[in-house]
Amino acid sequence: MNSPDQPLPTFDEVLLCTPQTTAEQVELFLRRCLIPGCAGKKIYTMLYADELTYDVSCRAEKLFQRLQRYNSCSTYRLIILCNCEREHSYIPSTFSQYKVHMIPQRPLAEIQRYLQHHYRVAASSGSAASVFKDNMCVGIVASKRAGVGK
Repeated sequence: MNSPDQPLPTFDEVLLCTPQTTAEQVELFLRRCLIPGCAGKKIYTMLYADELTYDVSCRAEKLFQRLQRYNSCSTYRLIILCNCEREHSYIPSTFSQYKVHMIPQRPLAEIQRYLQHHYRVAASSGSAASVFKDNMCVGIVASKRAGVGK
């Protein structure tokens, strides 16, 4: 948010982890991040890495160590975000020496304005986003009741 005109991360820079995330998906992600010449100036982010299964986490740690050992330059940028309530799971424990506790420093309204700036589609573009509030191409639909067709 310090550079409002910088683009948001692209699909290859973010891995949203779930218990169903495979070791192959994590391996491809780590290779993009850690192999020299591939990283460039991108910031790679693993979200909810604490949700990876034990087997996938072990394989990810071994690959990380192997790639880091052979990576002559340490210019990669890797951020691993985890739920603080699961800080004792495998990945957060493995990378605990790098841990930084973060609390959002910006007010919610400012964060929302920043995201609206990046997710708004020009009205003249003829995009399907024109049917959504403020020409936003991303939105969250939620309901307090289950099974209401959302």
